[in-house]
Amino acid sequence: MLMNRIADVFFIFAIILLLYYFKTLNYILIFSLADYIENYTVFFIFIDIRVIDLILFFLFLGAIGKSAQIGLHTWLPDAMEGPTPVSALLHAATMVTAGVFLLIRCSFLFEKSDSILFLIIIFGSITALFSAFVATFQYDIKKIIAYSTCSQLGYMFFCSGLSNYNITLFHLFNHAFFKALLFLGAGSIISSLMDEQDMRRMGSLVYKLPFTYISILIGSLAILGFPFLTGFYSKDLLLETTFISYSLDSLFIYIMGVLTAFFTAMYSFKLIFFVFFVKTNIFNKFGSIQENNYYILIPLFVLSILSIFIGYWFSDIFVGIGSIYFNDVIFINYEHFNNIEAEFLSPFIKNMPLILTFLGMFFGYYFFYSFNIKSKRDVNLFVFKTQIYEFFFNAGFFNFIYNSIYIIALQILYKINVKQIEKGFFEVFGPVGFYLFFRKLSYKARLLSPYYINIILLLVYLNLIIIIYFLLLYNIIVIKNIYFLLLLYYIIS
Repeated sequence: MLMNRIADVFFIFAIILLLYYFKTLNYILIFSLADYIENYTVFFIFIDIRVIDLILFFLFLGAIGKSAQIGLHTWLPDAMEGPTPVSALLHAATMVTAGVFLLIRCSFLFEKSDSILFLIIIFGSITALFSAFVATFQYDIKKIIAYSTCSQLGYMFFCSGLSNYNITLFHLFNHAFFKALLFLGAGSIISSLMDEQDMRRMGSLVYKLPFTYISILIGSLAILGFPFLTGFYSKDLLLETTFISYSLDSLFIYIMGVLTAFFTAMYSFKLIFFVFFVKTNIFNKFGSIQENNYYILIPLFVLSILSIFIGYWFSDIFVGIGSIYFNDVIFINYEHFNNIEAEFLSPFIKNMPLILTFLGMFFGYYFFYSFNIKSKRDVNLFVFKTQIYEFFFNAGFFNFIYNSIYIIALQILYKINVKQIEKGFFEVFGPVGFYLFFRKLSYKARLLSPYYINIILLLVYLNLIIIIYFLLLYNIIVIKNIYFLLLLYYIIS
């Protein structure tokens, strides 16, 4: 919630600026009027900034928080403590798709700013590769799939930054099916093992959970872009159009994309080998493990079928040449329409993701299965115990850094807000301060009077004279005779 509130603040800034300059939040009206304010500027810190750049920058920061890009991504793997069906829904259909959907839906606006598109490309490519690295070093089955989601969202971000919004939407659509399948498959495993999530305490489950194994295998192959599964139709096209995009950074982004595909294959098969093939570590309860009931297996079956065929069924609608299905709602630049050019790439470039995927499968087999069998040691010792391992195992230390910053901020706020303002200023000059002042004053006044009757009468007499003087001064009373004065004296005494 906290990480998303940070993004929401920037998102609200964008909404305020849109309302101020466009006087509406209607998509059609904003897109129609975008050309008129394209050259509007605001003066900020000695420079002129285009209003459209400022609006898109705040929208982009909001999308970073919603779609868990690097910097505001820590909530996504931490949210895996929740129930697995909720995780599946979160990753497939609701929360994490909001930021990417915002980029796609506002594509007509984002095309007005090349600098923001470049920023989207950089953040997306870094997130894709970094999350794939981190997932390779994790052992919590749900955190691996969560970082996989971050990685796939990075794909979608840099594809949006390259103005291929229809391919982004197609990959987002396909991703929902195989990611939901992976999460529900993980939930089936966790449920069968009585809430165990550490893969190092699993193994040999292919004999006990064959249906779940087939589901996880289909989901993993789909996310790898294995030929003729759902992910193949969007992921390969995404990388091909990245390579031939009309930008100087397309080669760099393509290299990061195919490296991400390599590590995707590694962590996907790490999960499969650790859970289903490595010698079991569940000695005390292995005999009681069995498949779940049909309420879990039926959704797995349906999602498995969809993860195989849905990409083929819908490819022509989303990215088919000549398809006008999304013309009015997504920006498609026909001047740079490169789907046709992608068909004429060299076979080496077209098959590079597939080659690296097979290479990642081999490395996954060697490090996570073959090496484990030969070493006869604990399965977490295969990785080089270096600073690199510690860095990625702890997810780049983002949580540690944020916690340190948060604690330092709390300490500073405590010293300023609590000790200086609440316990300082408000206590000295507020109600407590008044109370202490008058208590001290009354104490000093008591010291003037040693409780002798003549001193007390003298003070009463002086008080009476002062009171009567002020009453006469402001014409509040008019003394007619001495009796009234004596009566007043006795009353006050």
